[in-house]
Amino acid sequence: MRKKAAVILWSVLFFAVNALAIPTPDSVIKTDVVTISLEQQYDVVQPGSKSALAIHFELKKDWHFYASAKITQGQMNLKIKPSAEKLINFSEPIFPQPHLYFDRSSGKKLEVFSDKFTVFLPFSIGHPHIAGVYTSIGIKIGIEGAVCSGLQCRMPDFGGLSTEVKIASDAAMSEAKFALPDSRDSWLVSRESAVRRPAESHEPRATSDESVWFALGLALLAGLSLNIMPCVWPVLPLIVMRIVEHAKQSRRQSVAMGLAFCLGILLFFACLVAANIILQLFYGTVLQWADQFRNPAFVAGMALLLVILALFMFGVFTITVPSSIAAKSGSGKGYTGAVGTGFLAAILSTPCSFAILAAAFAWAQAQRLALGTLAIMVIGAGMAAPYAILTSIPGLLKRLPKAGRWMELFKQTVGFVLLGIAVWLIAALPEVRRMGMLYFAVVLSFCVWMWGGWVSYNTKRSRKWLVRIIAVVLVVLAGRFFLVPAGEIIDWKQYDAGLIETALEEPRPVLIKFTADWCISCKVVGKTVYSNKNIAKLIKEKGVLAIKADTTVKDYPATAALKNVYHEPGVPVSMLFVPGEKEPVRWHDKFFADELKTLLEKLPSR
Repeated sequence: MRKKAAVILWSVLFFAVNALAIPTPDSVIKTDVVTISLEQQYDVVQPGSKSALAIHFELKKDWHFYASAKITQGQMNLKIKPSAEKLINFSEPIFPQPHLYFDRSSGKKLEVFSDKFTVFLPFSIGHPHIAGVYTSIGIKIGIEGAVCSGLQCRMPDFGGLSTEVKIASDAAMSEAKFALPDSRDSWLVSRESAVRRPAESHEPRATSDESVWFALGLALLAGLSLNIMPCVWPVLPLIVMRIVEHAKQSRRQSVAMGLAFCLGILLFFACLVAANIILQLFYGTVLQWADQFRNPAFVAGMALLLVILALFMFGVFTITVPSSIAAKSGSGKGYTGAVGTGFLAAILSTPCSFAILAAAFAWAQAQRLALGTLAIMVIGAGMAAPYAILTSIPGLLKRLPKAGRWMELFKQTVGFVLLGIAVWLIAALPEVRRMGMLYFAVVLSFCVWMWGGWVSYNTKRSRKWLVRIIAVVLVVLAGRFFLVPAGEIIDWKQYDAGLIETALEEPRPVLIKFTADWCISCKVVGKTVYSNKNIAKLIKEKGVLAIKADTTVKDYPATAALKNVYHEPGVPVSMLFVPGEKEPVRWHDKFFADELKTLLEKLPSR
């Protein structure tokens, strides 16, 4: 009896251990940006029947999979790769209809899957020899593809989903958990090629009338909001002054000048529309609002413009209209100036309204070309609307607050806001350009102060010309010095005492440049000496070990070596160790390019 009980106990333990050792199917994959789950159409299927698997994707907001293999050369698009025993025959996966997405890196409309979507995987069952009630067949599904956002793409190792299909000859198969979509509502994708409906190959999805009107309303509000952006405030006093002056003459004159100003705003947005149409029709790409901020020259120009406008708000200089232009304006011939002022106001709104305009453009460009064009122009109409209303109803001008001390304080406050925006733009520049831009902004501010503060209305014309010519020359020289990045044309190695010692033992010539980020004279040395292409060429030809010894911080190794090893009080200092010479040649000044070149030419070539 005990023997039988022992056998039964060991049998139970054996099957329990084996049951625990069998891995359970992994029906969910979860990462920080996507969750993928698997669902079977039927719990149990009959031999010779058809069934399907549903692969559910749930992506984090602003993330997507690329849909087309043609766009990504078959490397990044979403792929479903099933595998199972011979009894299961898979059909091609059924993907949902993708939607259009504007890829910033390529500037093109791309088809993507995002948010929540499902891929269906149909399969058929062969005729197994079923032993007992059930038999199970394991299925593994590989998931491949890049998951991307507007800022980055990842190629994660998703691993794979797995499940077991249970087969029984008496399976009911009456209650399906889901139905396969109709082929007209899906995108049938082959693993070798992508085939989609020709009728929708390049057209955006249709938009309901309600959503169109709602979106156009948002575009109008976006345009209205541009008028309260700090970047536009410096020109608002000029605009209001023009409107008030013309309102004193006649209502007709006031309305005409106001409409001319509105035309200037609309002209700016019309230029954007024209550029967008040309890019789409002739180049197959779109005008991305963010692209202008990827251009360092544009960002730098806008930052400097904001610095100048901030100085205007501080009262460093004033903007006056020449009497000749004012006379033409009063006679009804100043419409060109009004159009130009409106165009300038629209340009100035761009740095402060980047998020608003980028969102509006993203929606507009996802629509049909005509609707997208209308939406962009509605943004311009929204910005122009307050001025059209103000000039059409002169009585509103009486309700404008009167000038006073508060207005001066408000202007100066806006000046600081503009400086903050300028710093934000400079911070967005490549690192190699930032410091140069900051230095140039200081020089530019000084020159603007010279232009507006060193002369007055009664100053002699000859002195005015002299002061302003000097200011322009200083700006040009500063731009040449600070805005043109020198670039590292010499392969500098970071300071390493062991590396230097090894080179001297070979023997090999060694050039050490002691510098610091806060050292302006060091920057001058970099421009006048180490940006010289002939010197860089000689350093390479002669096999000179070029060492950049950074002493910016007290704890840096080069800082201690400068004082304790080379017994130098400070920077800048450059040293050339020539093989065979006990002491290095040292330079403490800023202009020694010719001397260094002469010594390098005497060195043997490597």
